[in-house]
Amino acid sequence: MENITIVFAFTAGILSFFSPCIFPLIPAYVANLTGSHIQSEKVIVSKWLLMSRSLYFILGFSVIFMLMGASASALGQLFSQYRGLLEKVSGFLIIVFGLQMAGILSLRFLMLEKRFQSKTPSNKSNWSSFVLGLAFGTGWTPCVGLALSSILLLAGSADTMYSGLFMLMVYSLGLGIPFLIISWLITYSLTVVRKVNKFLPKLSLINGWILIFMGLLLFTGQLQKISAWLATFTPFVY
Repeated sequence: MENITIVFAFTAGILSFFSPCIFPLIPAYVANLTGSHIQSEKVIVSKWLLMSRSLYFILGFSVIFMLMGASASALGQLFSQYRGLLEKVSGFLIIVFGLQMAGILSLRFLMLEKRFQSKTPSNKSNWSSFVLGLAFGTGWTPCVGLALSSILLLAGSADTMYSGLFMLMVYSLGLGIPFLIISWLITYSLTVVRKVNKFLPKLSLINGWILIFMGLLLFTGQLQKISAWLATFTPFVY
């Protein structure tokens, strides 16, 4: 697995978490997962219960994302003889997604939202948290969809199915680790959510330009060259 795509996947996961589609809703997600309530400007819930339910929630959407990555890689393998064309098409689409996220383009069809509605068990449990994670991973929101689609396009141009699956696992970690941290913090105070909300437009802009940069590298064929150069500094490659 190329080092640069691993870093990109993890960064995209982090920035996806800090998107206007997800971050402001974290208190609601936590309340849904644990059945907790807000009192005195903080979420009242057992921290160990919160961590347990959050981990199952993260596992749920990670399973969906990894399956998507494996499928994208398998599809890419079927058209491996057209690898050069696939990289150019994928690079172009990633650039378009980046321009959309940066606010340079405003293509309404890219902002369509598709959600998979899942009826989770009424009693809160680790199982219901896992099912909610599956539903979250299957639902497409405008902000996360652009970043996730870009990672899937990169997975489709990966050399092996394992590479694509691993890439989406790294993306899931980038999305899940901040979720754990912020969920823990809001049990002390919701102030952190209000403070970070002010920076969300700037983070979306940063995410957009990162997508544009990666798309250009993929489109021009420089991604493989940079990855090969970086590989000389590591003891192994995946």
